[in-house]
Amino acid sequence: MAGSDDFGGDDSWREGLNLLCDGLATEARLNDIGVEIAVLDIIRPMVSRLQITKWRKENPAVAAQQISRPIFIVGQPRTGTTILFDLLAQDPELRPPLTWEVDNPHPLPRSETYATDPRIAETQASIEMSEQIVPGLLAFHPMGALHGQECVRITAGQFCSMIFSVQYRLPTYYRWLLYDADHRPAYRYHRTFLQHLQSGVPGQWLLKSPAHLWQLDALVAEYPDALIVQNHRDPLNVISSISALTHHLRRLASDDSSITDCAGQSCEEIVVGLERGMKLRDSEALAGHRIVDVQFADFVRDPFATIRALYAELGRELSPVAEQNMRAFLAAHPGDGGGGRYTWDDTGLDAGAVREQVREYQQRFGVPDEPLK
Repeated sequence: MAGSDDFGGDDSWREGLNLLCDGLATEARLNDIGVEIAVLDIIRPMVSRLQITKWRKENPAVAAQQISRPIFIVGQPRTGTTILFDLLAQDPELRPPLTWEVDNPHPLPRSETYATDPRIAETQASIEMSEQIVPGLLAFHPMGALHGQECVRITAGQFCSMIFSVQYRLPTYYRWLLYDADHRPAYRYHRTFLQHLQSGVPGQWLLKSPAHLWQLDALVAEYPDALIVQNHRDPLNVISSISALTHHLRRLASDDSSITDCAGQSCEEIVVGLERGMKLRDSEALAGHRIVDVQFADFVRDPFATIRALYAELGRELSPVAEQNMRAFLAAHPGDGGGGRYTWDDTGLDAGAVREQVREYQQRFGVPDEPLK
C-alpha cells in the first residue's frame, strides 16, 4: 500500500500506538462500523508516515527546508478557533493544510492541480458518509475536503494526538496523553509533515489546534519563531459544547456513549489545559515569546475589527482581496449560533465547583462569565 516498510529512525510512536490499540480493544465499546473506522484511523497515518519517510529519503533536500513564522491558533476548543482559522485561511498570503492533503499527502500536492486533485472528491465523499451515519455532525463541526485541517490530524502519525481521545472513549490513552506522554517527537513529526507538503505547494503556514494550548513549550521548542494566537471564552460553555461534540463524534463508532462520560473527560482536560497554559506562558520556555490574545466575545461582536487588530499585532496588513474573501466566506458560512445542541445540565457537572477551578484563568485574561446554555 505504501511501497515501503521504513518508518524512519525514531520509533517513539510505537508507545502511543500500543496504548491506542489496547484502548480500542478494551475500552472504546466499538460497534461493527466503529471497528472498521478505527482500523482506517490507524492505517491511514501509518501509510502516510511510510510514504513521507520514503519521499524524504529519495529527496533529502526536503529536510533542509525552512518553516518561517508559522501562525498557530490555539486556545480551548469551541472558542471560535475554527471560524477564525477558516477566515484567515481566505488570505491568499497564508497556507493552511487542507483536509484532503493531510489525509492523503502522497503523491505531493501540486499548485497546478491543487483545486482539482481527485483526492479532493474522495475525501469529501468520506466526510459526507460520516454525516449519513450521524446526521447533524457537520452542522456541529463543519468539515470539508477543502477546509483547513487541524494539527491533531497531522500528529496522529506519531499516535500522540488528542484526535483519538476525542473520537473514541479511551480513558487510559487520554490520561497518558494528558500527563505522561512526551509530545516533542510529535512536534518533530509535525515539522516533517509540513516540510513534505510545502515541497509541493509552498507558503506561510496557518495552523490550528486547541491541543497546542497543552504543549506550548514543545511547540515553541520546535518552532521558535512561531506566531501564536490564543482564543478565550468562558470555560463552562466550552466544556458543555465540547462534551456534546465529543458525544456526537463517538456515536460514529460506538452505540454506547454518554454526554456525562464525555463531560468528565472534557472538564479534566480543559482545567488542566488552562492551568498548564498559564504556567507555560510564565515559564522560561516562553520568555519573550509574544502571544496575541483574542476574546471570543469581541470576535462574535465584530469579527473584522478583531481580525484587523490581530493582523496589526502580527505585523501583517489585511489586504482588500483577503478581506473580500473573508467576507464572502462568512456570508456563505454564517453558523447557527449553536442552537439547542447542548446545555450545561447535560454535563452532570457542578457549575459552582468548575467555576472555582477556572476562576484564576478568567481573572488573568479578563474572560467574562457567560450565561450557561
